[in-house]
Amino acid sequence: MPSTITTTLQAGDVELAADVTVPSEARGLVVFAHGSGSGRASPRNQHVARQLVRAGFATLLFDLLTRAEEIAERYTRHLRFDIPLLSGRLVGAVRWASQQGALSDLPVGLFGASTGAAAALIAATRTSVAAVVSRGGRPDLAGAALPLVRCPTLFIVGGDDLDVLALNVEAARAMTAPVKLHIVEGATHLFEEPGALDEVTDVASDWFREHLRRPAAPTLEPSWDH
Repeated sequence: MPSTITTTLQAGDVELAADVTVPSEARGLVVFAHGSGSGRASPRNQHVARQLVRAGFATLLFDLLTRAEEIAERYTRHLRFDIPLLSGRLVGAVRWASQQGALSDLPVGLFGASTGAAAALIAATRTSVAAVVSRGGRPDLAGAALPLVRCPTLFIVGGDDLDVLALNVEAARAMTAPVKLHIVEGATHLFEEPGALDEVTDVASDWFREHLRRPAAPTLEPSWDH
């Protein structure tokens, strides 16, 4: 496995801790947006990220909140549903990646979990994104941004996560971009059942493999000397 570099990225006026992994000849970059009360060390996102790296994708996992904000959040819980703040941080991360040499020319996909899915959908309307995947997400929280999303979007939901499944169905109906709903049968919200998270990684990898493609090199017309 390629080594992971821990760094900080600039998102607006804050610096956020980030982990970047870049395999050789990466076919695209997947930027993760974790859910409420979580961080870049989320074991589920880490698991998905490792499998995406094996599939040839670079990954960027970062903390949507600063250390001070995370400490305050433990008591107030005032930021975990601040979708405009979270989406702004995600936009900042994508723009930061576009300025990093090893990442700058890669097509970008977003992988959002829980409230991070809403942040990913809003971010997709504000920056260059080729595809979005939501895992157990709350896309409904993206609200008026849903019909503005233009990139192909995949919603992955546990079959036994009934409330979230209903919210995903309604969100999908509000979208005008290509959207697919994948139900992991027998899975609950955290996909802790045997094989459930592996199914998430498989379908997410397939989605990004299909939609994250480098632009074709321009074909040069032959020139002739006269």
